[in-house]
Amino acid sequence: KPMQRSLLRAFVIVHTSIGTASAFSFGSSRFIFSSTRLAAANFLAFKAITGISTATPFRICCPMKMSTSSVASGSKFTLETLRFDNSFTRDLPADPVSEQDKVQGNSPRQVQKAGYSRVLPTKVEDPHIVCYSKECADLLDLDESECKRKLMADIVGGNEIPVGADPFAACYGGHQFGNWAGQLGDGRAISLGEVLNGKGERWELQLKGAGPTPYSRFADGRAVLRSSIREFVMSEAMHHLGVPTTRALALARTGDQVVRDMFYRGDPKEEP
Repeated sequence: KPMQRSLLRAFVIVHTSIGTASAFSFGSSRFIFSSTRLAAANFLAFKAITGISTATPFRICCPMKMSTSSVASGSKFTLETLRFDNSFTRDLPADPVSEQDKVQGNSPRQVQKAGYSRVLPTKVEDPHIVCYSKECADLLDLDESECKRKLMADIVGGNEIPVGADPFAACYGGHQFGNWAGQLGDGRAISLGEVLNGKGERWELQLKGAGPTPYSRFADGRAVLRSSIREFVMSEAMHHLGVPTTRALALARTGDQVVRDMFYRGDPKEEP
């Protein structure tokens, strides 16, 4: 099952860096190459164009549509009964270092002969849902009431891993600013896995601003609230304008502060 990915990778709701927020997103914003991940490539390209800055402790949950599989339609799912079928981690080679130790495996480094690293989101102080999209919840056949639960905040914040999930950060390489950049990868995004809805549609769920991964280089892997809100709103706006992109399911405030130089003028301050 070739996962050819477009080297466009700029910034989908799923990869690169977004602020200090925590997000759960549908679709994926990965810059690699994969016809199944075009939404991510589109979103990445959007980030590169807009110049959205790196993130901190805010998170967004986004879903990315992938290939379909036959699943009988039925009633709404709960967070505990989401149907995970993780073909990406099942079919591609894993980073042997993170296989040995998922905690130490999060440390930035060169990853050899692997398509991804199994990693865990960084836990946060006090996650609370800021907003969610009923429309995106419907894509997963997830009951809207589930978005209001404390468990949803804990999942989006990275404090809880859903049953059946297999968290990972993807490894890839590509060009940046006209030059070959070598190893890139999901530096502040961690995918929870792939969920099948009642129509047999396959969605990749990814946390943005989930903390450091082997691909974070010198960044903290977090996302700030201001840029996370912008990404949440813009992804939904692009979708409704007919532009293929990732979707934003929920946005959570983490209760943590991160230091950012908002105007890039040598005046860094803490912000949510």
